[in-house]
Amino acid sequence: MSASIKPLAFYLPQYHPIPENDAWWGKGFTEWTNVTKATPLFNGHRQPRLPADLGYYDLRLAEAREQQAALAKTYGIYGFIYYHYWFGHGKQVIERPLNEVVASGTPDFPFCICWANQTWSGIWHGAPNKVLMKQEYPGEADLRNHFEYLLKAFNDPRYIRVAGKPLFMIYDASDLPDPLQMTQALQALAREAGLPGLYLMASNVQDDDWDAKAAGFDAKVSNAFNRSLHSTISHPTLQTRVRNKLRRIIGSQKATALRRLDHKTLVERMDYRQSTVPTYPIVVPNWDNTPRSGLRGLVLEGSTPALFKEQLTKAIASLKAASFPENFLFIKSWNEWAEGNYLEPDTVDGHAYLEAVREVVQ
Repeated sequence: MSASIKPLAFYLPQYHPIPENDAWWGKGFTEWTNVTKATPLFNGHRQPRLPADLGYYDLRLAEAREQQAALAKTYGIYGFIYYHYWFGHGKQVIERPLNEVVASGTPDFPFCICWANQTWSGIWHGAPNKVLMKQEYPGEADLRNHFEYLLKAFNDPRYIRVAGKPLFMIYDASDLPDPLQMTQALQALAREAGLPGLYLMASNVQDDDWDAKAAGFDAKVSNAFNRSLHSTISHPTLQTRVRNKLRRIIGSQKATALRRLDHKTLVERMDYRQSTVPTYPIVVPNWDNTPRSGLRGLVLEGSTPALFKEQLTKAIASLKAASFPENFLFIKSWNEWAEGNYLEPDTVDGHAYLEAVREVVQ
């Protein structure tokens, strides 16, 4: 087992215009569009959240990708997990940053891929029934084409491996028509290509009592945060109930679907459990997706670098109590700015969240 902790941060590539987003949301739309138009929705609501060191980068620029990797490396991030969108029939979107990382050989920074296999809808923009792009699984020929595309990355010397096997994550395994058939087919394609196989991992979307082993997965990411989130929504603390009642009485909280939860309560309730496969911990530094979803959003209040350090410490303790092939620690996310979910420096906290990673991991 590797003794060192290896933090892996999810990486969103939606920071450059594409024709689809132009058509759906207006010419020039990127993730920054939602970030910069955000406004406070209640007293003390910290919006907009704006980038500091890296600015409003465009991921078509190699310099921007180099700066991100250099910053991550400085603070102890081991690698990026690039979200990858393959909708079937060869259809991809926002693939350019990853394509250029693979083709150019830069930045010199470890990476792997998470297939974000979800139908895109307008749910976060007030149009939940509007299907923008449907996730489909056309069959064997499309899977082979998909694998051939991925193989370029799998063979890259920077690609993250476990016992020689490229780590490939599938975001929503339950969306697959037949998870076991899919994982077996992927393993067969990997061996056919001369690889020792793939290290297949399910994401934190799947419950920890879901049998990942029976579905052909080698590992999964813990569902602890999602479980704690649902528990806190369903069973708020007395302090939260009193606070919400006072907000209604004084009229400071509109009658909306906006949810405001205490982040510290979530962290206290996070319980890292093992499943039928190695189940790696995940931490979430912050969350406020109101830039995308407005009054339908979720705000974790009280998110601080100190609280993030508590999460990191708790997650690392769970790693030390287990025995895994690698000590992967998953961080959601590096740069999901419109979810208020990022490690990159902002104009208020600066490098404090990154410092937390470096201090705890080292």
